[in-house]
Amino acid sequence: MASVSRAEPRTVAEAAAALAEASREGRRVSIERAGGDVVLSTRGLDRVLEHEAGDLTATVEAGIRLSALSARLAAAGQMLALDPPGDPTIGACLAGDLSGPRRHRYGAPRDLVLGVTVVLADGTVASAGGKVVKNVAGYDLGKLFCGSQGRLGLIVRVSLRLHPRPAAERTLVVPVGSTEDAYRLAQLVHGSTLVPSAVDLLWRGAESRLALLLEGSERAVSAQVQAARALLGGEEAGAGVWDESRAWQERSRGRISFPPRGLVQTLGLYPEALARPLIGSAYVVEPAPDQVEAGARGLAERVRAAFDPQGTFV
Repeated sequence: MASVSRAEPRTVAEAAAALAEASREGRRVSIERAGGDVVLSTRGLDRVLEHEAGDLTATVEAGIRLSALSARLAAAGQMLALDPPGDPTIGACLAGDLSGPRRHRYGAPRDLVLGVTVVLADGTVASAGGKVVKNVAGYDLGKLFCGSQGRLGLIVRVSLRLHPRPAAERTLVVPVGSTEDAYRLAQLVHGSTLVPSAVDLLWRGAESRLALLLEGSERAVSAQVQAARALLGGEEAGAGVWDESRAWQERSRGRISFPPRGLVQTLGLYPEALARPLIGSAYVVEPAPDQVEAGARGLAERVRAAFDPQGTFV
């Protein structure tokens, strides 16, 4: 059995050389996890390459962690509006399609990526989107690599859309009595003038709660809290509810999608779940059924074959 080697490139050129060598030798490569003959880490690619505060954009290497990037952007009163559980790297956020409560307002990683630079299985370096020199016609690499699980190529650099850091944030928590009550409250929020940054349903029988995160200027947030309480009831709570939400998400064993009315049916199937009702997704306590249609799965495999015909990435 061939021994497992580890590669920790510190430049794009080193990453390209490592993958080119693995390809020539017919070795399999896994990124940030066991499974390949070569285990490749982006730990050495952790720099902020460019921060254009006036344009609300930044270009970073894929190995930088969210906490480090957040600290760097805070000095300019800005943030990357990704808040998944833990402290993943930017590359992991894209490859795993990771997001957190703020996805309700700001979207998933694909909505915040302006451009990427990737290294393909044979060592080819390709870039697409904003803040790049060379573009690859025919593919939006930034969106294509979101959720790719490291099976199309190695993400090495990412250009990101930023947002102003809010001056104030407050949380409203509303008790939820039943599946129908959860649906009713979610529809009230959907049909209102409220602009929450997050709407999470922590579903656990009699302890179920709907949490709203309201952000912005002090005056605007106060007005939003007042309007939300008049519409939904509930009480204000501390930011700890969002730590709890991320903890539920992190310990979940599956993620499912559902149409708006499907919230009632979904909650009826699971005694405990973290749902994002206005997005149509829920993190559940047991492995979720495969919801990918056969046609979409076939397309994904064809895309993978185009990017990695030798099957280098595992």
